[in-house]
Amino acid sequence: MTELEKMLSGALYRPGDPELAAMRARAQDLMRRYNSTIVGEAEARDPILAELFGALGPGSAVRAPVYVDYGCHIEIGADCFFNFGCVMLDVCPIRIGDNVQVGPNVQLLAADHPRDAESRDAGLENGRPVTIGRNVWIGAAALILPGVTVGDDAIVGAGAVVTHDVPAGARVAGNPARVLPAR
Repeated sequence: MTELEKMLSGALYRPGDPELAAMRARAQDLMRRYNSTIVGEAEARDPILAELFGALGPGSAVRAPVYVDYGCHIEIGADCFFNFGCVMLDVCPIRIGDNVQVGPNVQLLAADHPRDAESRDAGLENGRPVTIGRNVWIGAAALILPGVTVGDDAIVGAGAVVTHDVPAGARVAGNPARVLPAR
């Protein structure tokens, strides 16, 4: 199994692998180019995003700057909006449904590290996929941690640290994020 295959499966992998390093360098170049553009430069911006992400649905907008590890493992649905400063660490797939609204400085983190000291000392890393359902609103500076699924129609409050799955239609807030009572 290649290091890329290990990484995408959530197994321990070596991030210094030449193929992975080349993929990150490609993403860094695309981010640098995209992040130097401004709103209104669609002719320059759209092709860069199309090359950076694995999928970008029609009507979706991503404000610069945006930061990724690889980009190509991120699938964004239709009519989504990402505000300034979003970080998406896509060592495993990050899938985002249609009509998702993402506030500034949100972090979607599929990247993780082993819990045992020996694996960390050996320079190994791992990850778990992140899935965001459809019609989700993620407030400013929220953190969605590795392996989390946020269900359809959910709301994640600003500054929330989401460590567990969020049920469809739920509202969560806090650190760690907890489901809030229905209004």
